[in-house]
Amino acid sequence: MNNEKLQARKNKVFARGQGNSYPVYVKEARNAEVFDVEGNRFIDFATGIAVCNTGHSHPDVVKAVTEQINAFSHTCLMVNPYESAVSLAEKLTALAPGDTPKKAIFVTTGAEAVENCVKIARCHTGRRGVIAFNAGFHGRTNLTMALTGKIAPYKKDFGPFPADIYHVPYPNALHNITEQDALAALKNLFKATIAADDVAAIIIEPVQGEGGFNAAPVSFLQTLRKLCDEHGIMLIVDEIQTGFGRTGKMFCCEYAGIEPDLMTMAKGIAGGFPLSAVVGKAEIMDAPLPGGLGGTYGGSPVACAAALAVLDVIEKEQLISKANALGELFSARLNALKARYPKFISEVRNTGAMIAIEFMYNGDPEQTNPALTQAIIAKAKEHNLILLACGYYGNVIRFLPALTMTPDIAAEGLDNFDALLASLLDNAEEVSY
Repeated sequence: MNNEKLQARKNKVFARGQGNSYPVYVKEARNAEVFDVEGNRFIDFATGIAVCNTGHSHPDVVKAVTEQINAFSHTCLMVNPYESAVSLAEKLTALAPGDTPKKAIFVTTGAEAVENCVKIARCHTGRRGVIAFNAGFHGRTNLTMALTGKIAPYKKDFGPFPADIYHVPYPNALHNITEQDALAALKNLFKATIAADDVAAIIIEPVQGEGGFNAAPVSFLQTLRKLCDEHGIMLIVDEIQTGFGRTGKMFCCEYAGIEPDLMTMAKGIAGGFPLSAVVGKAEIMDAPLPGGLGGTYGGSPVACAAALAVLDVIEKEQLISKANALGELFSARLNALKARYPKFISEVRNTGAMIAIEFMYNGDPEQTNPALTQAIIAKAKEHNLILLACGYYGNVIRFLPALTMTPDIAAEGLDNFDALLASLLDNAEEVSY
């Protein structure tokens, strides 16, 4: 079987909405390398969209999962619970920023975690409104699409969406949106559209994921914390893509020294096994009645075993410091490319190992260049790379290396990326981008 035949089979039976970036069908993956059904080797700069922070099939995760499956695979946490879930909740509530006592719930996807945050915030406050940010991404369910701050492809043709969801600008210095602009829009919203004392929650990604890896200024997060305290609003920090060492802290909001009321956790939590969590202040988390939160597969024993192993690996292998080292390596190499192609690369940015390179036309950041981004994605397979695009304008390539990636594999992958970009830009006067 080859990639082409498998893609033809997939196209016949999968809805086009669940498409795939590459016609590359995986047979095996180890740490930062992926091997397809044709025996081709790829260096993975995507990690399943920031999921495999501990690399593909880390031996400790495999061992923990195998032992758990041999014991039992499912009983439902809400029927017959198990110690691994309790242990994981103990660890996550201890790791969450701030000194306030915490509690947790487990569900299955990032979108579920976001929805449960909104439920808990509304239940605790008795209020209706939720404020999110332009360019933010929070999921593909109906409520989380409403929270997401970008139409195509996430929201187009899927409305109507739930009411009482509002959006304000997210600070972005490259595109001339200041912290003051965002705060002024928020205050104007309170004056013109919904009173502050009718807002249940504000939800924010400390670094926007799908939005282009833009980091919220530390001072902005601190000001949001004060504003929420002033008005009794729950501050939800969405750490789905930024958590578990990805940004050079266990959770990215630690940079700002703030304590969220509620946090979402997913992706890197369990090494590729479906698991998500909400962790928040105990008094807030206890607002819903028994039975008001949960789900059949939430807190799967297999996923909990994987997550406990992931936390051990992060500590044992010092993956938080390795995230920072990888970020420095990628940043240096990509900034060298920026110097080589100043008309095309508007910015290189990173928070730990959450790294992005943004493209423009004619040296003008306001002339965003999604065509070049798509050309890079189209040629990635030829250069044995797995890459992801993102960005509010679709003009960003993001790098999400496994935190266990060795420096030599990182260097090899970056060499391949150099060659890919050279193949597109060294004769740039002849190309449309």
